[in-house]
Amino acid sequence: MTCKIAISIINYRTRELTLACVQSVLEDIGTLNARVVVVDNASGDGSAEAIADWISGQLAETPVKLVRSPVNTGFSGGHNQGIAAVEAEHYLLLNSDAVLRRGFLRAILAAAEAQPQAGLIAPQIETDAGEVQVSQFRFHNPWSELDRAAGAGPVSRLLRRHMVALLPPADPAEVEWASFACILLRGEMVRALGPMDEGYFLYYEDAEYCLRARRAGWSIALAPEAVAVHFRGGSGPVKKNAKARKRLPTYYYSSRTRFFYQAHGRAGLTCANLAWHAGRVLARTRTLLGGRPHLAVQQEARDIWTNFRTPLGSRHAPGE
Repeated sequence: MTCKIAISIINYRTRELTLACVQSVLEDIGTLNARVVVVDNASGDGSAEAIADWISGQLAETPVKLVRSPVNTGFSGGHNQGIAAVEAEHYLLLNSDAVLRRGFLRAILAAAEAQPQAGLIAPQIETDAGEVQVSQFRFHNPWSELDRAAGAGPVSRLLRRHMVALLPPADPAEVEWASFACILLRGEMVRALGPMDEGYFLYYEDAEYCLRARRAGWSIALAPEAVAVHFRGGSGPVKKNAKARKRLPTYYYSSRTRFFYQAHGRAGLTCANLAWHAGRVLARTRTLLGGRPHLAVQQEARDIWTNFRTPLGSRHAPGE
């Protein structure tokens, strides 16, 4: 039986966060015909058992279902399992380190019904302090890699229209993809496009799915009245390491290579890597002239060439 909305949540060693996330969803469902699917991505730390105990301990019949993946399938693989577990008109992908503000589900469903041409509905994502997070973007491209490597300064001002991040409030006409930390997918679109690309372990899979949707004629709509709170970083080291300029996991760079290849072809991938190196030359030149240093992540000059010869090759997931 098809439900109105299914909420897919991936757990990977985030038991407390996951249960808080599920609770916020249950408090917002009300009379909606909704289902919640928690996919445990082979946590191996007892959190799957704890979540199963929590579900079985509910006094009333609960709409929550636990799916245990035998291996860690990453973001795409986890949500593919969540989507496959329930037939629904709409699917909400929701990070375990996020919670919904009251009224979220009805607000985002209303936005979907008002804009039937939109296959993806992006809510407003905030910090726990109430600050609006950057969650809408332009697609990554060679110019954005030049800007990213060069850092602040005249290059950024010149390439402003190519910057990936769109500061809130974003102009809907400029939004090319949105964060899948919290996103509503129209079931009709999902069935037409197929599952998310499991060649991505983590990162860039949301940009690729939005790219595929846009190429198929679907648009992205914004629903700022639907608010989710994202605490960030519940089960991944990338953002923390990037901020500290420490080396990023290989799976991040394999995802980057895969996306540039799928979006721009081999020529675009090559241009993106060369643009990054050109940006680093500009950054060092600015520093020599007395400007503020802009440090790259450790080993990035080498790591951006991960999978260059085989862009659709290994995703370099942990343990693979």
